[in-house]
Amino acid sequence: MSSAPLREGSIFTDPRAVFATATLCCLLWGSAFPAIKAGYAVFAIAPADVPSQMLFAGYRFTLAGAILLAYAALSGRKLWLTPRQGGQVLLLGLTQTSIQYVFFYIGLAYASGVKASIVNATTTFFSVLLAHFIYRNDRLNRGKSLGVLLGFAGVVAVNLRSAGLDFEFTLLGEGFIAIAAFILAAAMIYGKRVSQRLDATVMTGWQLGLGGLVLCAAGLLLGGEMAAFDAASGALLGYLALLSAVAYALWSVLLKYNPVGMVAVFNFLIPVFGVVLSALLLGETLLEWKNLVALVLVSAGIWLVSRSQGTPVAQPPAA
Repeated sequence: MSSAPLREGSIFTDPRAVFATATLCCLLWGSAFPAIKAGYAVFAIAPADVPSQMLFAGYRFTLAGAILLAYAALSGRKLWLTPRQGGQVLLLGLTQTSIQYVFFYIGLAYASGVKASIVNATTTFFSVLLAHFIYRNDRLNRGKSLGVLLGFAGVVAVNLRSAGLDFEFTLLGEGFIAIAAFILAAAMIYGKRVSQRLDATVMTGWQLGLGGLVLCAAGLLLGGEMAAFDAASGALLGYLALLSAVAYALWSVLLKYNPVGMVAVFNFLIPVFGVVLSALLLGETLLEWKNLVALVLVSAGIWLVSRSQGTPVAQPPAA
């Protein structure tokens, strides 16, 4: 067996490396919210144009998968999978990339980047809750439970109307973002299982590429199109593909060598980055009481869950 996985594991279980790597991933994912909204504008994709949204996502993830597989090949990794591994990776691609991003891209078309960033933080809560029932070393305790409740309270707060206490929530907008978050949480836990027997970079490359191709095929069959392809829109698409390749590959390695709850808690940083970048780049409102309260609540949630996690020790999942 190659010694590379051992070196990789020793690096990605160091607490400082986990913090730096997870924070970088969350910064990249947070930047995707304004980037996708900007992509809808430059590619002239309307909120109701679901086929074109699927095609946009498909191009992004197919390119991201190709980038990762090319890197894996250049670094001497084995790209080919056994039939069993291929089936596992295909299932991961269909859930984590294809199905999840259908809900995510539609939801983002109907919700602001600020609100979508905060609602998307439910990925963390779902990951912590699901991990409690699957992994022996990821059980809920009082601190984690309170952190999850605070985080959900933040999601509720961001959906309150500014002028009163009416709940401002739409199924196609915030609802689809929350559904995408649950699918992503479940898929990432499954991905942790698959990555125990596969190189994380190769696994991520195939799942992004296969999931992206499914999205491309569905988008084209349903009549989707990408208009206004030029240097600026191409650069934007390239950035989205690159951030997906880097963030998903690093996140998969972190999940491979650390408890799900210890890694997933950093997802709370995504709304912080997403809200700030959406406000700066899209001109969306940040300084509303509900946005500020929501950010405080989700930040308190990440602190409580991480404080209650204990020392990160990678253990095999429960049978």
